[in-house]
Amino acid sequence: MATAANVLKPNFGAKRKHFIFTDEHEQLRESIENFARKELRPHAEEWEETTFPNWVFERMGELGFLGLDKPEEYGGQGGDYYSALVLAEAIGEAASGGLAMGIAVHTDMAMPPILAFGTEEQKQEWVVPAIAGKKILCLGITEPDAGSDVAGIKTRAVRDGDDYVINGSKTYITNGHRADVIVLVTKTDPDAGYDGFTLFLVPMDAPGVIREKKLEKLGMHASDTALLAFQDVRVPASAVLGEVGKGFYHIMWELQGERMIGAAGCVSGAQRCFDRTLEYAKERTAFGRPIGNFQVIRHKFAEMATKIESARQLVYMTAWRFANGEYPVREISMAKLHAARVAVEVADECIQIHGGAGYMREYGVERVWRDMRLNRIGAGTDEIMLDVIGRSYGI
Repeated sequence: MATAANVLKPNFGAKRKHFIFTDEHEQLRESIENFARKELRPHAEEWEETTFPNWVFERMGELGFLGLDKPEEYGGQGGDYYSALVLAEAIGEAASGGLAMGIAVHTDMAMPPILAFGTEEQKQEWVVPAIAGKKILCLGITEPDAGSDVAGIKTRAVRDGDDYVINGSKTYITNGHRADVIVLVTKTDPDAGYDGFTLFLVPMDAPGVIREKKLEKLGMHASDTALLAFQDVRVPASAVLGEVGKGFYHIMWELQGERMIGAAGCVSGAQRCFDRTLEYAKERTAFGRPIGNFQVIRHKFAEMATKIESARQLVYMTAWRFANGEYPVREISMAKLHAARVAVEVADECIQIHGGAGYMREYGVERVWRDMRLNRIGAGTDEIMLDVIGRSYGI
């Protein structure tokens, strides 16, 4: 018979582990978080002004953090997909959204298509040193006149004997000023619709590649973002990544993984902002008591916690399906949309709870909002996600 002594009671302080993560994943999480706190976070403020340096890639390569879910034959750790989620979440301990984005572009946006569609020679030339942190990758999709409308891309690659000659421009390219190679989306046949796109691996030191401008942004200041021009850039046919004419489908596949990693980063970022603000609410007093004791503030935390948890479960369950061989584009789009919105809402509410202090740079909360705001635009805007979801229902 149940008694007051043996009835199960809630333990709100217990550390929770989702079923997709093993003890090994949690050990990995602890290792990355310790590294980020000790070696990266002390520089976070400085890097907001200067952008983070290239030694971060080399150091993370030494530690094995750039190839967690990549094949061992190329220097990776051979881990599962969830290890990539762990990195996306744990690197947030660096307290630098721009750094996290620069690393994610390298590991989870530019590298996967080379591994998936590249030749053995391409993998040896670019993936092996990228996993080691010796070469840096970037991805070139967006153009001054083509963002969400990927079909509107104008960068052309024209066959000329055994080579291709590339002309065009790309903008908002993360790692664009430091990268050694760009995974470049081009049009090879302007009359073939979605079958007219081709990906190229273009060395950034090739003649005609011009790093025009370092762009200034609302947030993500620690990352370098470039406006690039390609003027009669000549590359051999061996620079084609994947199949000629299949670049659109290759890059659409890449975007699904990118969106999942971004969604995971949004959830962990929102949680960190929540935790930091909760501590503040317990310490800050007004009218003779901690502000967290006021119902209006308590309810703000309840709302935020509920939204964060809903986003977390959606992201993790979708990641489980993705890792088990499904291609759940609808749910990936939902996870990306919901997690990005929640992260921005939470950051905004945390500024409100901090009051005037939240508006000051020294507390770091305003930076979380500025960094998080990009997630509702990058890798597919809210509006595009909504359209993907809506169209998936046949309307």
